[in-house]
Amino acid sequence: MLELKNLSISLEDRSIADAINMKIDDGEVHAVMGPNGAGKSSLALAIMGHPNYKINGKIILDGKEITKMTVDQRANSGIFLAFQNPEEIEGVKISTFLRKARSVKNEKKRTMDEMLAEQKEIEANAKRVGMGFEFIKRELNVGFSGGEKKRMEIVQMMALAPKIIMLDEIDSGLDVDGLKQVAKAIESMRDGKRSFLIITHYPRILNYVKPDKVHVMIKGRIVETGGKELAQELEKEGYTNYNEK
Repeated sequence: MLELKNLSISLEDRSIADAINMKIDDGEVHAVMGPNGAGKSSLALAIMGHPNYKINGKIILDGKEITKMTVDQRANSGIFLAFQNPEEIEGVKISTFLRKARSVKNEKKRTMDEMLAEQKEIEANAKRVGMGFEFIKRELNVGFSGGEKKRMEIVQMMALAPKIIMLDEIDSGLDVDGLKQVAKAIESMRDGKRSFLIITHYPRILNYVKPDKVHVMIKGRIVETGGKELAQELEKEGYTNYNEK
């Protein structure tokens, strides 16, 4: 369970978000929707612990306050963020990166057989989102298209199997086939315990990953919360009716 209590976020003394209250229970999928500049990505980065953001209020994970935790502590506690604009990291091969990340998470030495099985699992996960074996041998995101970077974020998600998954505009840059593959991978991770926070402008990802709750974020505030039908309403009406709230 992830809970935000009266959370406010600022960046360089500029207010980004204010009075955010949200509770994502185990197994739930929540979506945060809103126009550009609403503060959606900043919300995800603040939850993840980005040091540039100053926050007031509380972030609670499974009953424990994590507001003062560092990024790595939050990640090790089970929070994962798929970035809107993933970085390219030269010199770091994807397979090496994922195996190392998993070894840190599992905190144990692995046998050769376990490492070989892990490599096969990574390759299979890449294939599930439409990425061939050759991608796993490349440097992390280097020379990747926007859609390929988003698919690679999903491969990382499956490799780490976190308990709280935040996806920041995971649907941008994907064609229809890619969107369906990514959505199918997300659905495969839903086990009744793992929770999701999906951040998006458009509801198309929510046609494949059904949310339990949809939050409308305008100018740094959650102005309305509803069920999946709210996403359908936004697709028809847009955000104009909320701009004055």
